[in-house]
Formats: sequence, structure tokens, C-alpha cells
Amino acid sequence: MTSSSGSAKVGITAVMALAALPWVAGAETVKTINGVDLDSSVVDFYIESRTQRPAADVDPQDRATLVNEITDIYLISTQARANELAQSERVKAQAELQYRGLLAQAVAADFVENNQATDEEIATEYAGYVTQFEQNPPKEYKARHILVEAEADAIALITQLGEGADFAELASTHSIDSSANSGGDLGWFAAETMVQPFGEAVISMEDGEYSEQPVETQFGWHVILREGIRDTSPPTLESLRDAIKQGVEQQKLQRYIEGLRPAADNDE
Repeated sequence: MTSSSGSAKVGITAVMALAALPWVAGAETVKTINGVDLDSSVVDFYIESRTQRPAADVDPQDRATLVNEITDIYLISTQARANELAQSERVKAQAELQYRGLLAQAVAADFVENNQATDEEIATEYAGYVTQFEQNPPKEYKARHILVEAEADAIALITQLGEGADFAELASTHSIDSSANSGGDLGWFAAETMVQPFGEAVISMEDGEYSEQPVETQFGWHVILREGIRDTSPPTLESLRDAIKQGVEQQKLQRYIEGLRPAADNDE
């Protein structure tokens, strides 16, 4: 766990936000600090925000450390100087913004919870995605390569290929890359996932063609053989379901917010 002094700044924001929340029914006073009660609901929220785990799952030693952290926050925030600073316009503005932000997040989360994406909505979004995907499907390439440390070595290998040498055999013998074990075979890949200019070189080649000039990357010098190209298939609905669900729900939330604006009191 981090020390109390090192994490006080982290905790101050959480506690300021908590100050705007109604107390949880049944909460108990953990301790009183300079006349201010430290509530168990505040402690639990602080622990969960710091550990990203339910408060009940935090072991006693870590819990004690976190209670000490929040105690330090209360000690600092109950000093006379804190009361004076609380009256400054800047602190008031920060507190108001945090309060409004907290409420906005709570309302947004509640809206999404009560307006979740339906299976039909998800299926419709997926169908639209597939239509767009099939209009211009991304390409995948199949290639082999030989990776060497020096440009001169790569040029020598290209010369041997021109004389009829077998690419896979040269890769197995000379490549310093782990793919040497499979004759330099890189399998199928999207060009943009490869280091550049390697990917660009593969795109510019024809099937069955090897690079006539070495391709330099951060790893060394490459001799490349492009073996194939194919259109990719769209990801399955199940693999995209969570992302689509989130997208649909965000669209609903945005429409809800847009609908609130005309009726809002925007007088300046």
C-alpha cells in the first residue's frame, strides 16, 4: 500500500465529491476528527475508489492504512485555515463543479441502466457495420521475411534469390528473427499492424514477388516475400456485442441530453 502522505492528494478529490452525497442509511460513525464525524459510508467509498474492489474484500491491514489516509484528509480539512479557504471563490467553484459532475455521472449511469440496448438494436447496428465492412473489406497479407543486421547481408541474400535460391531455406539459415524456425513465415496479417515501412513494402508488392531492395526497420534489414492477399471477414456479432451495446447506449444518452437543451433555462 502507498503511504498516507503520498496519497492524500488522491483522496482529497474523492472526499470532496462525497461531501455532496446524502448519507447512506444505516451508516455508522467510524471516528470523530476535530468534531467532524467520519462516516462508514465515506470510508467504504474511499476504499473502493482507491482499490477498485468492494470494501468488504480489502484485508484489515490495507483497510487500516486507507482509514489513516482519509483521517489525514479530515485532519487537514478541519483546520481553521481550511474554513477560511473554503470561502474563496476558486474553492467554491471547484466544489460546485465536482458536485455537478458527480450528479451528472449518477444521472447518466441511471439513464443508461434504465435504457439499455436491446438485442434488436444491437442486431441492427451490427447489420449496418457489416454492410459498410463488406463495401470496403480490409485486406490481409501473407508473407515471409529474412531479417539480418546489416544491409550488405540483405543485399547478398537478394542476389542469391535472383540466382534461384529458395526463400524459406535462406530464412531458416540466415534470419535472426524467430520466424526462421518456420522458413520466415509470418502467416496472415493486416499491413497496418506491422512495423513501418515493412507493412508499406508488403502492400506495394505483388504475390510471389520478393523485395528487390532491403527494407530497413528498427529491428534491422528485411528481405520480404509476399505470398498472398485476401479480403477479411467481418468480426462476429458476439465478438462485437459489448462494444455495440455501449455505443447504442451512448447514442441514447446523447439524444437524451440533446432533448433537454431546448427546455433548459439558458438565461445569461
